[in-house]
Amino acid sequence: MNFPMDWKTIIEIAILWFLIYHIMLFFEGTRAIQVLRGIIIILVAFFVIQRMNLEVVDWIFTKLFAISVIAILVIFHPEIRQGLARLGQRHLFGTALREEEINLILSEIINATELLSREKIGALIAIEKNDSLNPYIESGVAIDAKVSSDLIQTIFTPKSLLHDGALIIQHGRAIAAGCLFPLSESQDINRMFGTRHRAALGLSEETDAVIIIVSEERQDMSLVYQGKLHKDLSRETILSKIKELLKYKNE
Repeated sequence: MNFPMDWKTIIEIAILWFLIYHIMLFFEGTRAIQVLRGIIIILVAFFVIQRMNLEVVDWIFTKLFAISVIAILVIFHPEIRQGLARLGQRHLFGTALREEEINLILSEIINATELLSREKIGALIAIEKNDSLNPYIESGVAIDAKVSSDLIQTIFTPKSLLHDGALIIQHGRAIAAGCLFPLSESQDINRMFGTRHRAALGLSEETDAVIIIVSEERQDMSLVYQGKLHKDLSRETILSKIKELLKYKNE
């Protein structure tokens, strides 16, 4: 079936934008997203150059593009792996959980972190939102247990083998402990913050997880989300903030 040239062009543009949109979703939450945007601009320029029949520039772009594809695969291997792990796994924290169950889980988490802060015991807890945390779950020890204050306190007890890593909450379950997160390379982080804060910020720069930090030095609770640190929060403030962030996701 032959379409007029105008319709063909419209269909081609629609298909290209559809593919570009899903590729952007694929890399969303990774450091490769900025580079990907640059590549898309180059592709658009390449398309324009071909239409204008600029042969020399077209030849140069073709050769550079072939080399850049290999370079991208090598340089951004971790981001590509993360994107593949997340592909088709975008979901909601509350999909299979009622509001009362979510409130109970959050209450158990806050009860534990409050007690840990009083005892000067550090902790790092990440609650999965839309972006899958599976790549980071693989770095820890699978536990897949019901979320409870006693369990969280046990995990972060100083003599525990898992206390130095992070606990990940997925689908309303304590899915893994002793997990490792990427450390943020931001130079804006105050030197008073340690490895836990850098790890929380690092994860928040790559995913939309809601992350709770308990500082053993300052005996306070902090919240990190999308690269922003909310420090020294009260029980009521941190609880309402987490509910707000998870509710926003559902909307």
